[in-house]
Amino acid sequence: MPVTSSPLVIDVISDVVCPWCFIGKRRLDAALERLDAPVAVRWHPFELNPDLPREGIDRRDYLERKWGSVEHANRNYDRVRAAGATAGIEFRFDLIVRQPNTRDAHRLVEWVQAQDIDATPLMERLFRAYFVEGRSLAGVAALADIAAEAGFEQGAVLTYLESDEGSDRIRDAERRAHAIGVEGVPFFIFDRRVAISGAQSTELMLQAMAKAGEAAPSSAATS
Repeated sequence: MPVTSSPLVIDVISDVVCPWCFIGKRRLDAALERLDAPVAVRWHPFELNPDLPREGIDRRDYLERKWGSVEHANRNYDRVRAAGATAGIEFRFDLIVRQPNTRDAHRLVEWVQAQDIDATPLMERLFRAYFVEGRSLAGVAALADIAAEAGFEQGAVLTYLESDEGSDRIRDAERRAHAIGVEGVPFFIFDRRVAISGAQSTELMLQAMAKAGEAAPSSAATS
């Protein structure tokens, strides 16, 4: 793909408690390392468990509700662990003690992007905190701690998250995702022309980027 002055816009629809979204993010990272073109990545919300209480619920209770038993869940996670290993992720599902509602995490990401800041490093930090370190994403204090580690001012994050600002925008974004047919995540849209669903291979992502770049003049790209 030739280098152009206009970036290739990549919209990623995901949830921070989706292990395949973490894998997809790492595979996208690998693709971008091989891409000789400017890009702009935008993250969009898709709550897998929107009905959970804001403080979340016990992880064991969650797994039993979803899978029938923790043992059954662990068997299903074997494939995730294997895929994660190929992306440099050592999933530690055993360290997770609470299943969070992710609305506040998505509000945090939306707040960062509203400042024209790339939220990709923050997404990486949220994924790692939850899936590798077993840290809680439930509660504004926990999220503010993680945001501070990603370079954001902790007090400003707390002030924002303690309000309800941005909640309507998250709900609107999720409605738009459902309206275009997104039923699962991760979901990637390249320059609003080419979409792929799932944590596909780095090669397939590069092919999608090339196809999007060939579909129309680069000046048509929008953020």
